[in-house]
Amino acid sequence: MSIHGTPVKKVPIHLQSAQNRILIKGGKIVNDDVISEGDIYIEDGIIKQVGRDLTIPGGTRTIEARGKLIIPGGIDTHTHMQAPFMGSVSVDDFYHGTKAALAGGTTMIMDFVIPLKGESLLEAYDKWRNWADSKVCCDYSLHVVVPNFNPKVRQEMEILTKEKGVNSFKMMMAYKNFLMIRDDEMIQIFDACRELGALGMVHAENEDAIELLANKLLAMGVTGPEGNDQSRPEEVEAEATNRAIVLADTVNCPVYIVHVMSKMAADVIAEKRKQGILCFGEPIAAGLGTDGSHQYNKCWRHAAGHVMRPPLRLDPTTSGYLLDMLASGNLQTTGSDNCTFNADQKAIGKDDFTKIPAGVNGVEDRMSIIWEKGVMTGKLDP
Repeated sequence: MSIHGTPVKKVPIHLQSAQNRILIKGGKIVNDDVISEGDIYIEDGIIKQVGRDLTIPGGTRTIEARGKLIIPGGIDTHTHMQAPFMGSVSVDDFYHGTKAALAGGTTMIMDFVIPLKGESLLEAYDKWRNWADSKVCCDYSLHVVVPNFNPKVRQEMEILTKEKGVNSFKMMMAYKNFLMIRDDEMIQIFDACRELGALGMVHAENEDAIELLANKLLAMGVTGPEGNDQSRPEEVEAEATNRAIVLADTVNCPVYIVHVMSKMAADVIAEKRKQGILCFGEPIAAGLGTDGSHQYNKCWRHAAGHVMRPPLRLDPTTSGYLLDMLASGNLQTTGSDNCTFNADQKAIGKDDFTKIPAGVNGVEDRMSIIWEKGVMTGKLDP
């Protein structure tokens, strides 16, 4: 098609911008099954050829990669960009968050649509798409949080799956009076996921036990970030993990446990997989890279900056244990749960740890943490 009758002049291929054609030459190409030396030819952002002695167009820009590893871009399975949450909005929007992802070698994020109270799944999905489409610097996809269940929600899940390409729905066993789902609705959502060919995802914690412990701590005068750790012991994560997997298996639905933070929860997943149950576990960058001692730091801002849920565990051997589980295949993926709040936002909970907005960073750091803690230690190969 031309504009105002002016014909479009076709530019010969040899005169087209070399920015559209790139040859990465002589590197060690890392694939899932093998590492081999070779070249990669890319045209318009798409890999066209992989091998040796490739035939390529003239004018192609060459990047010399001899002696270097060529690794596929990472996929962060768990982010929360510009997410309204606990009275605040996470400070990394889709532009800054995905820019950070690219800086760390991640070329795709998987974010979560979180409906507000009274908002439909479709309304929330459209809102997230509008936020993301105008800002993202890399590829992205969306999971959808389901905060309740009824025939209308079931219908919207089907529309999201069949018309919008969504194939994963998350249930929260935490955050009472906001997003928390009860067992009777959770098993119905699992059943709907199975019927739709979708994956059920779960934030696994026993919120009733946590609420009791938190109230006792507050009554004793424990108000600081250390209360986040003390009110959420490993047992409440492990119990909820087990319960979620049992409910999912009851209706033959595969289940994915997000942000596995403890040895006990990882052990539950490993044991269920040995029994043949289709379940998956996701450790995150923070849990692989550090521990929960930061929540006891004398600087309140530092301590609050490490508050997330489930919490980073005080046991310093947890990160190594989770990496071992990842290396053995008992845990399967890594995310970041990137949900960043600044010091002023965290200060909402300065007198009550239950009100500290939960979240840490990690979208930029995830791949380097896995490399340092996993590959450099010999636990993982590239």
